Amino acid sequence: MTQPAIHSHGHPDLPGAHLHGVSGHGASGHSHVHSHGPAAPHPAQPAVWSILRMPVTTRLGAALAASAVLWVIVWLAMR
Repeated sequence: MTQPAIHSHGHPDLPGAHLHGVSGHGASGHSHVHSHGPAAPHPAQPAVWSILRMPVTTRLGAALAASAVLWVIVWLAMR
């Protein structure tokens, strides 16, 4: 049985960067630059678009439109 390759990779010259030790992932390693501590969760990313920001009437209209499209697909499939 062969042992998995163990290596470290990263860019310690970048601010906030740290090295990752990888076991068994081959040569396709990657690095991450983090601006928070290792125990802290990732900071929230700004949402470009969210259905929760739509007014309720718009959400209901979108749901009805999606439902109508799906019913048309079902109707066409059953013809």
